[in-house]
Amino acid sequence: MNADIKNTIKTLNDLIEVLRDGQHGFKTAADDAKSSELAELFNNYSTQRAEFVSELQARVIALGADIEKSGSATGAMHRGWINLKAALTSNEPHAVLVEAERGEDAAVQAFEKALDNQHLDLPTRNIINRQYHAVKAAHDNVRQLRDSASYRKAS
Repeated sequence: MNADIKNTIKTLNDLIEVLRDGQHGFKTAADDAKSSELAELFNNYSTQRAEFVSELQARVIALGADIEKSGSATGAMHRGWINLKAALTSNEPHAVLVEAERGEDAAVQAFEKALDNQHLDLPTRNIINRQYHAVKAAHDNVRQLRDSASYRKAS
């Protein structure tokens, strides 16, 4: 396996871990959300992330590698979702949205880093680029909700 393919597989596996973090973070947020609107939104994003994981795993297999079952160097739930449980126990939707946005900040950065990789083949780049735009849209939506009058933190 050449160095470019190994590099691409590493990039894909890193994104898979980020997406798994988001999937689990959004699922946790949905299960504990006090707002039915937020629960539905978080469930939708969790499902989207699961679909993205499957798509990237299929690409890893197509490149001739085995999919990693777990374990990037940074560890699960480290990319911004770490404080979600504390936010959920506060009973405050704004705090949950803050933590969800933090997780999405990390996801957006991971996708931007992946897209900076000059060694990606075109099919892989196209998949990552399409997913990036969906992740960025989710981030922006979560941020907009966080800042909305409906969910703004009471002063």
